[in-house]
Amino acid sequence: AEFKEGHVVKTVKDVEADKFITAFAQHLKRQGRFEIPKWADVVKTSKAKELPPNDPDWLYTRTASMVRKIYIRGGTGVGGFRKV
Repeated sequence: AEFKEGHVVKTVKDVEADKFITAFAQHLKRQGRFEIPKWADVVKTSKAKELPPNDPDWLYTRTASMVRKIYIRGGTGVGGFRKV
C-alpha cells in the first residue's frame, strides 16, 4: 500500500479507507480461508439494485469494508450494521 511519506501508521484509522480496504481484500483473497458461496454471482447487494456487482471479488471488498467499520466503531452490534 502507498502511504504518505514521513507519516507513521499505528492503527487502521491512520490509513486512508480505500487503500486499507483494497489491501485487506487482497490479503483475504490470498489467504484462501474465505469461501465464496455459490450464490455470490447472482445476489444483489440491496433491494434498490437490479444486477449483481460487476467485480467478481466484491465479497472480499465488502468483508474488508465491514472489518474496517467494526474496528472503527467498536461496540456496535449487529442491528447497527443493518444500516451500513
